Amino acid sequence: MITPYHAKYYALDITLNRAQDISRSLFDAQVDLNPHQIDAALFALKNPLQQGVLLADEVGLGKTIEAGLILCQLWAERKRQLMVVCPASLRKQWANELQEKFNLPSLVVDKTVIKKSGLKPQAFFNQHTGKQVLIVSHHFVAQQSSTLLLQAWDLVAIDEAHKLRNAHQKSNKMGKAIRDTFAHCKKILLTATPLQNSLMELYGLSTFLDDYLFGEAKQFRKAYVNQGRLEELKDRLSPYVKRTLRADVLEYVRYTKRQAVTQTFEPTEKELAFYEQISDFLRRTNTFALPASQRHLTGLILRKLLASSPRAIAATLQTILARLQNLLQNFQENAPLDLWQEEDLSSDYEDWDDESHNQPEQIEELEEISKNESEDEKLGRLKAEIAEIQGFIEQAHHLGEDSKIKALLRALDVGFGKMAQLGAQRKAIIFTESVKTQQYLFDFLNQHGYAQEVVMFSGTNSSSHSQAIYQNWLQTNLEQATGSIDVDKRTALIDHFKHQASIMIATEAGAEGVNLQFCSLLINYDLPWNPQRVEQRIGRCHRYGQKFDVVVINFLNNRNEADKRVLQLLAQKFALFEGVFGASDKILGKIESGLDIERQIAAIYDQCRTPEEIQAAFDRLQAELDQQIQDQLERTRTELFKHFDEDVLNLLKNALTDRLDKMSRQFWAVSQFALSERAIFEQSHQFLLTHSPDLAIPQGRYRLISAQDKAVSTAYHLHRLNSTLGEWCLTQALAANTQDIVELRFKLDQYDAKLSVIEQAKGQSGWLRLDKMQTRSEAQLQEELIFTACNDQGQWLDQDFCQKLLSLPADMQKIQQIPPLSLDDQARRSIDAKIAQLAEQNKDLIQTQMERIDAWAEDTLATATLKIEEAKEELREAKKAARLAGDLTEQKQCLEAQKVIERSIRRLRNEREELEDEIEDKKDELIAEIDRKLKQKTSVEQVFAIRWQIS
Repeated sequence: MITPYHAKYYALDITLNRAQDISRSLFDAQVDLNPHQIDAALFALKNPLQQGVLLADEVGLGKTIEAGLILCQLWAERKRQLMVVCPASLRKQWANELQEKFNLPSLVVDKTVIKKSGLKPQAFFNQHTGKQVLIVSHHFVAQQSSTLLLQAWDLVAIDEAHKLRNAHQKSNKMGKAIRDTFAHCKKILLTATPLQNSLMELYGLSTFLDDYLFGEAKQFRKAYVNQGRLEELKDRLSPYVKRTLRADVLEYVRYTKRQAVTQTFEPTEKELAFYEQISDFLRRTNTFALPASQRHLTGLILRKLLASSPRAIAATLQTILARLQNLLQNFQENAPLDLWQEEDLSSDYEDWDDESHNQPEQIEELEEISKNESEDEKLGRLKAEIAEIQGFIEQAHHLGEDSKIKALLRALDVGFGKMAQLGAQRKAIIFTESVKTQQYLFDFLNQHGYAQEVVMFSGTNSSSHSQAIYQNWLQTNLEQATGSIDVDKRTALIDHFKHQASIMIATEAGAEGVNLQFCSLLINYDLPWNPQRVEQRIGRCHRYGQKFDVVVINFLNNRNEADKRVLQLLAQKFALFEGVFGASDKILGKIESGLDIERQIAAIYDQCRTPEEIQAAFDRLQAELDQQIQDQLERTRTELFKHFDEDVLNLLKNALTDRLDKMSRQFWAVSQFALSERAIFEQSHQFLLTHSPDLAIPQGRYRLISAQDKAVSTAYHLHRLNSTLGEWCLTQALAANTQDIVELRFKLDQYDAKLSVIEQAKGQSGWLRLDKMQTRSEAQLQEELIFTACNDQGQWLDQDFCQKLLSLPADMQKIQQIPPLSLDDQARRSIDAKIAQLAEQNKDLIQTQMERIDAWAEDTLATATLKIEEAKEELREAKKAARLAGDLTEQKQCLEAQKVIERSIRRLRNEREELEDEIEDKKDELIAEIDRKLKQKTSVEQVFAIRWQIS
């Protein structure tokens, strides 16, 4: 049993707010942590003046765990105004991760949850904020911005932050709303793809991190996109962006490999003829089914559905037919035909990128063709097209056997055979790009040997089968339900796949934010042409925590030359399907957007007819990609964010291991002290709580959470720092009476480890004082425990001696002696030295912030200078035009234009001078704000003073 003096010191040592200390969150984390995750959490908490940081580890390296560590640490520090913003489909997953891995209470919030509470939004947040981590969707924040603005958030974690990369653009309403809502609070942005298409996306994300990190977008584009000043950009981003690649962590993270299998199939003559007829139809430049404004998007969807399944293409052709028949009926009104609406896309082809696939000049050309037709010609062409599409639908229904779906049975046999060889679970996820094909495959597999083994997963999950699984899940998991039907359905379906079904058929909705480490067989029934989407799919299974090699099966139509080249391109050029990394930053990080590649492939399908044309077109595309991959400028993604230092991280992990071992001993001792009359303590850090101190704390068996035993068990409760019981124990220890002057006789022989520094002092005695120093500013709270100790020979002893001394058991007795005055004087000198050290640290913070503000000021002035340079160039062109003018009238017009430009230049110069004054004022204002935030108020509290003796 420890003394009250031990207990108070231990509790203070555990709960102190120290800079760069996340040991409390590490102690409570029920997950095996890796150095890069710890480093990322420390990185995010490093600078109290920063508005935000971007954690951008590659797919599967544990960004959620990094954010969880940070949230857990803030929770332990009683900073509990916490929020997670993520796609709606990931809310339940976040709630589960926070509860299971960090014991953090959370609440998924949406309009339905607020409505059921009977409270208005503001009252709801006032009631629930600070009591649990609130989890909301991106769209919810945009809708409830005015309400959320009123809360003083300690931290907001924004997942899938790449969706906000265009927040600097006025048209991006959701991104702008989220940025404005959380403009004045600490943020952590999480994304595996901080940079996809352009460096300007980094600029968009930077506006979330700091309003004064860069100047205007125009200057950013000139300096970093056009001039390629990447080293400068890296320096400016390095305090804000942390990225780790899979290649960086191989020393301590075991990654399994990918194995590629190609499942070929031979279409019948009927199927081949049908494919060719539809392809010819799609190549036409002017059809009612593919209106000019949407021709490429619609054509691409139809081509993908054609390759997917007869049912998918037939259903979509039926939709087109109905619209054309409606157009025929109302033809005289000449109403515009808006073929593809949102509901059409969601019902046939899910998760389509909203960026246009059309080129404006092509649209104009097609519309011009239509204008040159008479009404009778249009009517005749429309009737002929309707008849043609009716014929296509009839053909689709009478194709007979489906060669591709038969090949699926062979693919499953091969795949499950591989699983048996590897010792992996009999689980397979099949990806299709069509909702109709998904249902088709589901019905087929249920009728061909896989009855009761198949589950579907889509964006809506509205099938009767999915509904039944959801209802069954609710009956046994009601306590896990969030109240959001969409979120709970996803959870139920994934749970069903994990524990009951053997096969999940998923649309693209299953490729984002779903963790399927328990599945190591992936079948691309439909293969996307976008390599980033393929990598995202595989990343669901091939990620940290996967125990087996991941087998990826791709389907290939042996009678389609273009399909062969697409698979070759994805497999060989992008290395998607084999090896340890797949398409990591080494490849995908060096190319332009996957959407652009998809457009180019679509153009080949659309324009090339013969095998020779197809081969030549793909050769040109491959050569272009080779150039991109080798382009030195595109080293950006691999070099721009890298700060990884393996030796430093290994030292960090060792130091934290020592700290956690010490904390474990201290917490166990504090628990014994606090529960001495309420629990029966046993070996192996277990105890039986017989008298609960609070109704919210259940009686029963408890076990101290440890790095060696992270398994969840129903046989005992885990005893954690941030649990209700753990916090109660710490509170009791902090309240222990240490006002009396006592002598502690430390028992060296009762300690089970060697303490050389203490052994050298055996038989000695002296005095020891402990002070708690608190330095508070608006930006941060820092606390320190300061020991002052001496022996009776007048030698001063260091902090290490004092900490080790108080790790020994001791007998306690009151004494009448008082500490010598020299102890007080030495304590004051130690405290003053610590205050000076903290002031020096603040000087470094201020210097860093001033450099950032100076860089912003230069950017802002450079933008004004750039505008003047552009106007000067315009003036040179005007003067050139005047010299070349053919007559006096034209020359006079050119001279008038020159005068307008010259006036504009004078105005821009004046504005630049005014801007210089405004910038200086703003710099003064920002520096004053930094000084205010760091202005410190220091207080010192004497915890105790004791006489010590070592026996």
